[in-house]
Amino acid sequence: MINLTEVSLKNRALVWYFIIVLVVGGIFSYIKLGRMEDPNFTIREMIVTAAWPGATAEQMEQQVTDKLESKINDLPGIDYVKSTTRDGTTVIHVLLKDDYKGDVRSSWRDVRNFCHDIENDLPEGVYGPYFNDRFDDVYGSLYAVTGDGFTYEEMRQQAEKIRRMILANVKSVQKVELVGVQSEKVYVEIENAKLAELGISPTALSDALKGQNQMTPVGMIETSTDNVYLRYSGTFENIDDIKNAPINAGGRVVRLGDIAKVEMRYAEPADPKMFFNGEPAVGIAVSMEPGQNIITLGEDLGSLMKSVNEDLPVGLEIHQVSDQPKVVEDSIEEFISTLREAIIIVLAVSFLSLGVRTGMVVAFCIPLVLAAVFCGMYILGIDLQKVSLGALIISLGLLVDDAIIAVEMMSVKLEAGLDRFEAACYAFKATAKPMLTGTLITCAGFIPVGFSAGLAAEFCSAL
Repeated sequence: MINLTEVSLKNRALVWYFIIVLVVGGIFSYIKLGRMEDPNFTIREMIVTAAWPGATAEQMEQQVTDKLESKINDLPGIDYVKSTTRDGTTVIHVLLKDDYKGDVRSSWRDVRNFCHDIENDLPEGVYGPYFNDRFDDVYGSLYAVTGDGFTYEEMRQQAEKIRRMILANVKSVQKVELVGVQSEKVYVEIENAKLAELGISPTALSDALKGQNQMTPVGMIETSTDNVYLRYSGTFENIDDIKNAPINAGGRVVRLGDIAKVEMRYAEPADPKMFFNGEPAVGIAVSMEPGQNIITLGEDLGSLMKSVNEDLPVGLEIHQVSDQPKVVEDSIEEFISTLREAIIIVLAVSFLSLGVRTGMVVAFCIPLVLAAVFCGMYILGIDLQKVSLGALIISLGLLVDDAIIAVEMMSVKLEAGLDRFEAACYAFKATAKPMLTGTLITCAGFIPVGFSAGLAAEFCSAL
């Protein structure tokens, strides 16, 4: 076996070159490494929903659920399909195999295409199918817009402005979504007795409103110089236009506002609401692009929100609800603190037992090897996150043990009368195989996690 210590001591200039390259490369890689709380992983599940108002659960199952399931089962890589059918609704869960190696997004596109192929075979009146496959969108930063005396719509408008500012000015943002927005609808309410008195059916009333607000193409007039496009006017621009809509009531034309109560209010039942400290709020959820630095993203968002706060109208406020960048920063600080404690403990023990110079050699090994590890992580695309930081902390014990064993063996041989070169070469010859074997045994304990199939293995792949 080649004695690496002997080769290194005979080529000191080359060794120093690689040490400097590793240190510089490690520092550069550490700065460039992505930072996040959890590693990226793919959820191999999609939900397909459809609705058929008025249908029983049996009708829904036979005429909608079974047709969709039969088509979805033709997709390659499907593990199983399960469904829940109730009166008027069906929910179908599509799950891929744990060891499926294809592109998951392409599989979900195939599910969409397969289901759209049989839409004409579904009964008339079926709504959908609708699809949801975005379970892996993680919103690390969440803000709440609150306003004393402001309506939901006014808060939504302000939140929409902030959303656009985030997308335009903050790098590495993948998606920004508003939470707790309440949709508005126009409600036309009229008593049944009045409808009967006027001789108007509810269907005629809705048809009149629908026809009035319909966008109808009229045509185009060709002239010698230009083309003039004609458009039908009269569509509803505001609630007053709806109130002024003409309604034919038994040969008489009346205003809708004279016979019915027309008002705009929030939809009933209400959409999911958001509250912050008991106050109604509209949330702004921000997700980061994969492989980016969430700490940098948090700093950029903090700077933007500081400027946004200064320009908000009086009474409107923006609050931070969740701060994932802070959690990640604390995790990395914990790792650095652990590393610092390890170096201090090694220095103290080494100085007391082996001397100052030997202790410095042992202590220097830890950051040098970590620099090489950071280079490898950067090349392989492994970010600093919960799993990789845990693996680094586990490996610190190996680094400390191996360095102490090698240097102590050399120190023993120096006391036995060997010169420094022979002592160093003997330390490699005597300890290389046992230390390598011990390290491999420790690593082997994590092999089942890395090579098993399923979501857990993908989550822990950085180990």
